[in-house]
Amino acid sequence: MNPIQILIADDDQEIAKLIKIYLSNEGYHILEAYNGRDALELIRKESLQLVILDIMMPEMDGLEVCRAVRADSVIPILMLSAKAEDMDKIMGLMTGADDYMVKPFNPLELLARVKSLLRRTSYINSQPQQSDDLDTLQIQTLKINKTTHTVTIEDKSVNLTSTEFDILYLLSSKPGQVFSAESIFERVWKDKYLESNNTVMVHISKLRDKLESELGGVKLIQTVWGVGYKIEP
Repeated sequence: MNPIQILIADDDQEIAKLIKIYLSNEGYHILEAYNGRDALELIRKESLQLVILDIMMPEMDGLEVCRAVRADSVIPILMLSAKAEDMDKIMGLMTGADDYMVKPFNPLELLARVKSLLRRTSYINSQPQQSDDLDTLQIQTLKINKTTHTVTIEDKSVNLTSTEFDILYLLSSKPGQVFSAESIFERVWKDKYLESNNTVMVHISKLRDKLESELGGVKLIQTVWGVGYKIEP
């Protein structure tokens, strides 16, 4: 079996070296890039399972790289930044990152986040690649196939990240049921929810934009203020 390949893209070589030590000890094969252009080239050339991407890099920043990657790939992206403000976090997630950590961080926490993202991707890829109606959910003209990890609206493919797919599948699996942000986070990220965590809100917003652009503005995901989110059948 080929080792899992992870790209660390960070112009701070000391931080990149620290991350590499922890990930290498877990058996991951590590590639490194110290600017955005080299990172994007490696992402497009190599067979990677995950990208750790710093926001502030020369030549191309992490947000630009993330946008370019998301144009044609759903590879998991963990964004790093020295900025702790909510707006920076929101911008990182809105460009398509799956998770976000603020420097300085605990390397063991980063390792746990990496493993969580890889577990979700591994589960998806391990499923038999064949059609099975039992694994297909349909809400109006929206079809979600868990086996092939695809989403279509009137047979037109909708390109979602793995995180967006997991949120959509969760909501669609229980039409009419309201899921709190805490419940969504703990089920999708498989991690403890922290108060004032905007991660779910940002991913829901991005998911809505993608769905509504294909549904002619129809709002499939409803907000129940003070409670959470739901999809009506």
